[in-house]
Amino acid sequence: MFAMFMVSLREGLEAFLIVAISLAYLRKTGRGHLAPAIYWGVAVSVVASFAAGLLLRETANKPAWEGALALVTGILVATLTIHMWRAAKTIKSEIGQRIEAATASRGAFLGIFLFTVLMISREGMETAMVINTLMFQVGSGDMLTGALIGTGLAATVAWAWSRYGHKVNLSRFFQVTAVFLGVFIVQLIIYAFHEFTEGGVLPFLDNEYWHIATEPYGPEGQYGQWISYGLVLLPAAWLALSWLRHPGVTHPARINTAN
Repeated sequence: MFAMFMVSLREGLEAFLIVAISLAYLRKTGRGHLAPAIYWGVAVSVVASFAAGLLLRETANKPAWEGALALVTGILVATLTIHMWRAAKTIKSEIGQRIEAATASRGAFLGIFLFTVLMISREGMETAMVINTLMFQVGSGDMLTGALIGTGLAATVAWAWSRYGHKVNLSRFFQVTAVFLGVFIVQLIIYAFHEFTEGGVLPFLDNEYWHIATEPYGPEGQYGQWISYGLVLLPAAWLALSWLRHPGVTHPARINTAN
């Protein structure tokens, strides 16, 4: 449940911020009439992401497929985490620049629509892949609860940033969640390797030996449980150290508000 909560919180906040910043930019530049393009883009992205999730669930639940999905998910999460770590301070100005490019042509409505579909679908597809990978490992269980709580909190944080931006330290938030995702990526890679050996798809290794050897590192294994604990403890430790280093700073690296 905790992993699903953190994934939903992270991905949800990124998606909500993209929408909030885009709408604010359009209104500020006198192009509020293009806002429906964003709404339609979000609707299409949600449907596409939901369809992708269903498609992934219908795929045969085989070890080789589970391993491939976990590996692709790990790579995708890693690349987007690195991107957000670097871009957190300038996300607002970057979105503004992309909107300017999208509205430069005569088809401004279509440009904004496609921009929104691309940006939101990226978050939605990643979330769909993570959800299915987690379901392969631990089953549905409390995942829905974690997803709902995470998404709800993400919406609240995004609203608070749009209303009280100077009081919300998004830079620190992205750093802490990046630590969580780093541990999560390690877990995904171990899980992918374990499933590949179960499926016997690694011809250069003794698949049976390595499948047994990595069993304790699975989500329910002896050492795998410590990795799961690390999903909670390491981000908490990072947050505590960050606070001790800057105890009186509420927004040391707030997102750039320049357009």
